[in-house]
Amino acid sequence: MNVESIEPSGLRVLQRVVMPVDRDLDVLKLYVEGEIGRGAEAVAAEAAVEAAAEAGVAAARAGDADGAGEAGQPEDIGRPEDIGRRSVLVPIGERVSFATYFNAFPASYWRRWTSVDEVILRVRVRGQANVIVYRSSAKGHIQRVASVRIDSDEAQEETFRLSLQPFIDGGWYWMDILAGETNALLERAEWCAAASQVPQGRVSLGITTFNRPSFCVDQLVALGQAPEVLEVVDAIYVVDQGTERVSDDPNFPRAAESLGSRLKLIDQANLGGSGGFSRAMDETLRAGTSDYVLLLDDDVVTETEGILRAVAFADHARTPTIVGGHMFNLFVRSQLHAYGEIIQRYRWWWEEAPSTRREHDFALPAPAAPAVAAQAKSGQLPSTGSLRKTSWLHRRVDVDYNGWWMCLIPTDVMRKIGLSMPMFIKWDDAEYCVRAGEAGFPTVSLPGVAAWHVPWQDKDDGIDWQAYFHERNRLVTALVHSPYDRGGNLVKESFIISVKHALAMQYSTAELMLSAIEDVLSGPEHMHAGIAAKLAEIRTFRADFVDAQNRASHEEFPQVRRRKPPKRGRNPKPPSDRVGMLTTAVLGSLKQLRPVDADARSNPQIVVPHIDRHWGLLSKFDSALVSSADGTKVAWYQRDPARYKKIMKRTALLHARLSREWPELSDRYRAAMDELVSPEAWRRTFDSTGSQRG
Repeated sequence: MNVESIEPSGLRVLQRVVMPVDRDLDVLKLYVEGEIGRGAEAVAAEAAVEAAAEAGVAAARAGDADGAGEAGQPEDIGRPEDIGRRSVLVPIGERVSFATYFNAFPASYWRRWTSVDEVILRVRVRGQANVIVYRSSAKGHIQRVASVRIDSDEAQEETFRLSLQPFIDGGWYWMDILAGETNALLERAEWCAAASQVPQGRVSLGITTFNRPSFCVDQLVALGQAPEVLEVVDAIYVVDQGTERVSDDPNFPRAAESLGSRLKLIDQANLGGSGGFSRAMDETLRAGTSDYVLLLDDDVVTETEGILRAVAFADHARTPTIVGGHMFNLFVRSQLHAYGEIIQRYRWWWEEAPSTRREHDFALPAPAAPAVAAQAKSGQLPSTGSLRKTSWLHRRVDVDYNGWWMCLIPTDVMRKIGLSMPMFIKWDDAEYCVRAGEAGFPTVSLPGVAAWHVPWQDKDDGIDWQAYFHERNRLVTALVHSPYDRGGNLVKESFIISVKHALAMQYSTAELMLSAIEDVLSGPEHMHAGIAAKLAEIRTFRADFVDAQNRASHEEFPQVRRRKPPKRGRNPKPPSDRVGMLTTAVLGSLKQLRPVDADARSNPQIVVPHIDRHWGLLSKFDSALVSSADGTKVAWYQRDPARYKKIMKRTALLHARLSREWPELSDRYRAAMDELVSPEAWRRTFDSTGSQRG
């Protein structure tokens, strides 16, 4: 493959090579691999500082007190943290690779979804360097495709013309830089396409926030420090639904000053994520200036460069396309939550896309073959390794949906399919992408577009007040979109889950699930009507359940005491196979026929850490202290045979009714869909609940 000279003015930048904003070592391997120095801008700034300092000392010696400012430092020299992040210094004899999540070019995604058939890598380097371009296949096989040697004290620009034809199923492009007998300085690098008739897209950002003012303001400040991003941003809608207002945060004036008239504050009642994001969608449509709205959670740290990449990808997409960003773990910042997600249609439940792994850590080395075999045998096989060394990362992954922690939606899509379903939280993002897909608009989770978010494993949203929304919205989404008669296995699975909660003494969760089914059976009209008031109703309802009453520590409960010690000194364990689960379920149900141990009413029988909180274990006790997922709270679960029997009777009746009425319900919800998601319906909800623009 030949290196060709291309006129820079004839190119459209698709993706720029960047480094982390603060050179955070926790995320460095997401950007570059190898031994690096500071970038060109930093080197130049330090040289300027040193030169100015020397000049100041000389001036002071000559008696010129005004020559150098305090301590010989001129005021116009930038601080290191203010220096750009597009350059990399490769020390003498070292090699760095950009075969990384944020800086390799995801060629297969551009090949599959866009009109671009050739990408042009443009690099600007000075010093002694070999620039080598590689590509990979869908199987992870690596090939060297081009190289150039640079030996110049002045910056030299080189371009590589690279075809996208071989990337139907997967594969990336990237470059390595090898320094010679002097340092090599990469001043900048961009992945480009030949300029075409595709116009530069405009985007509005929509941030929904609830009582996270400092987190939200930090994100606004970061956006204000990315002027190249703001060049394509029309407006930033902050939909504040909390009681702790973003505008009251001490750093808000700084954010407001940097964003200027782009920043639009909207105060409205708490309508959940679906209400907040629908408001941002509607405001974008009303303004009529943007081609896209980019939805962002309020508790994320965004790689701002990803905004430009998402817009560029959407601009070149062959059909209007939802472009989603991946989610990294905010606490383990090199760990990717999921590379792509689908809905398992028969169960109607989320899961990772085929041939991918959850919680992949790019910073940890891939295990050697013997370790892999041992870990696979034990059932513990973490996914680790760099892009270069992880073969499954080279397959293109097609998805059903992308979470709204970071997701770009074309206004053309919104005009065709409407806004979010009024679901408050849970399933709104998945439902929207499935609906868009049915209308011919794909969703792409694009590598190199990402944000850091609090991981799911530290949340109890499956058993707390959110259990209602999990159940209701899963059912509603399946009623509208499931291709299977009566939702496939969904009704059966819902019944089993409610029984497990009852056996585990999680009565509040089981009752919330039944409340959700009752609302679904009432018809689609309840969704807009109750969106503002439902959360308060749920919290009032849960207040009567002991399993929903949390305390800060075990010491706030009576001492753990058991009448009989465990058999042979061993506490029971959860079942590990299907037969064991069925046996445990039967024995747990029979246990409900016996009265509760009197001592268990006054003292918990056991302490169960969250990691061991399994229905099969909890069903063996009459009471237990159970800790929360985030490790901050403890609840006292207590067996109640009368409540268990009531739940079992209701869950049997409601699930039978749900299955029986499924066809009619499905027709009703599908017929109501256009009205439920229409901007007009949402505007009535906004008006009736009150809102104010700031």
